[in-house]
Amino acid sequence: MGPHLPRNPEKPRCLSLGRSTDPRKRQRCESRSKEGLQPRNRPRCRPRNGTFPVAFPLRSCHATQANDARRDRAMAAGYYYERLSALDASFLGLEDSNCHMHVGAVSIFDAGPVRTPDGGIDIEKIRSAIHARLHLVPRFRQRIAYIPYENHPIWVDDKRFRLAYHVRHTALPHPGDDRTLKRLVGRIMSQPLDRKRPLWEMWVVEGLENDRFALVSKTHHCMVDGISGADLMSVILSPFPEDDPGVPEPWTPRPEPTRAQLIVDELVRRAEQPLAAAKAIIDTLRHPEQRVHQIADAIEGIIETLAPAFSPVSPTPLQVEVGPHRRFDWTDMSLAEVKEVKRVLGGTVNDVVLATVSGALRRFFERRGLNPDELEIRAMVPVSVRAHNERGHLGNRVTQIAAPLPVHIADPVARLHAVTETTKDLKESKQALGGEVLTAISEWTVPNLLVQAVRLAARTRPYNLIVTNVPGPQVPLYLLGAQMRTAYPVVPLFENLGVVVGLFSYNGGLFWGVNADWEHFPDLHDFILDIEHAFRELQAAAQAQLKRTARRRRALKAEPLRLAPREQATAS
Repeated sequence: MGPHLPRNPEKPRCLSLGRSTDPRKRQRCESRSKEGLQPRNRPRCRPRNGTFPVAFPLRSCHATQANDARRDRAMAAGYYYERLSALDASFLGLEDSNCHMHVGAVSIFDAGPVRTPDGGIDIEKIRSAIHARLHLVPRFRQRIAYIPYENHPIWVDDKRFRLAYHVRHTALPHPGDDRTLKRLVGRIMSQPLDRKRPLWEMWVVEGLENDRFALVSKTHHCMVDGISGADLMSVILSPFPEDDPGVPEPWTPRPEPTRAQLIVDELVRRAEQPLAAAKAIIDTLRHPEQRVHQIADAIEGIIETLAPAFSPVSPTPLQVEVGPHRRFDWTDMSLAEVKEVKRVLGGTVNDVVLATVSGALRRFFERRGLNPDELEIRAMVPVSVRAHNERGHLGNRVTQIAAPLPVHIADPVARLHAVTETTKDLKESKQALGGEVLTAISEWTVPNLLVQAVRLAARTRPYNLIVTNVPGPQVPLYLLGAQMRTAYPVVPLFENLGVVVGLFSYNGGLFWGVNADWEHFPDLHDFILDIEHAFRELQAAAQAQLKRTARRRRALKAEPLRLAPREQATAS
């Protein structure tokens, strides 16, 4: 559910994890291009299952030929900037004092390799390790500026960049349990990022019980979606348990454009748009049959995408006026156990997740005094449209689908089967295509049209909540030799949506992070218990199904072979 990632995405051959621990081979693997924008061209292959791409520079995922040409013209003129896509820019427009548009993660590590002699965490060594890999993430040293008059955002290098501002250090009071860490995460996520600086922070949190420390990250949604956020994690961390922080590459900020240069570039861009439109029309006339089918599919997809806005969901305690403060809670499951449930009862991992959320919401509504049998609940599920050649690129390449949640069904197996049938229909629909087409159209329209459309849709109650699942690496990752044990995603709240459920799979675990409005969800931990209870119901049903199957097999083996009358006569 949510962003979908092929199990074995393509990547450079030498970047497969776990193939060699020879330092010389790793050094060859991690050689960089001087521009810090693209990996060098290498033969590509399908990596082994469980590998994950690491150690190559992350660039904009909207690096189209036209954008590259504009960037090259700017650099030839002695300045540099990159224009945000309409979708990326929309997350800046959607942000206000209550809805902070940053995504995040709470990653918990073993403290041993980075522990200082006095028992603390070596923050300077961690900063050095991050500094040594910053050239792989150029966005981390860029800030937002704006095109004059149009006010469309652009990326420019931040000449005032200071790593110590972004990598921060704090400690939990004794006893340093998970409950205290969750409160701290809620406070960190309640603070907006500073628009005058690069839009990210990392908080190193020491003092966790059981000899652990946490890394709480915040990155603005205009920079990353779920998949590129997972790629970002793979760049900052390492697949090898090495404790050498590395040597940072030299960096010099490129000059910013002047107001006049930005105005001229924008006039050129607008002059190029009619030419691009004419080229598209000519291409359509050359291949009319193919284009007619594509246009028909696009129109059908747009209609299906807009349909939820004209069919409001039931009003529930999930739709609230969101305030500035957050509660955050989590739980985790074995990915193998989730896969066992879907193997026995049917469906996919995402179906099991949606059925679990449906069961948890049923208990939540009953506790809040609502009758779930009378409710129509719908989740907004982000879907990645990121192509193979866009892996390792920052930015947002995502659309969405509307998934009904059968909270009115009490039986957990019937609930899962209902989800499976619904998602099967959604996969055959054109909803995801429609969302992608609307996003593409927004590139040609007036600025902030996408923002206004999203705000208008939010007021019609098309969804009750957001559920997003991001596949991560199924191998351990390390920070200076400290193994990352868990990673809980933090997804931002949108207008009138008081709860967001995020999932991240990593190294055999499925990690749930639930972000909620502080004031309206004092019982958030009870909802976490509801999630665990709903999954245990599915597990129990799967185990009962296995036992019934085993009994039938034993009965068939014990039953004597009965011959047909003709076979009995022949035998006699």
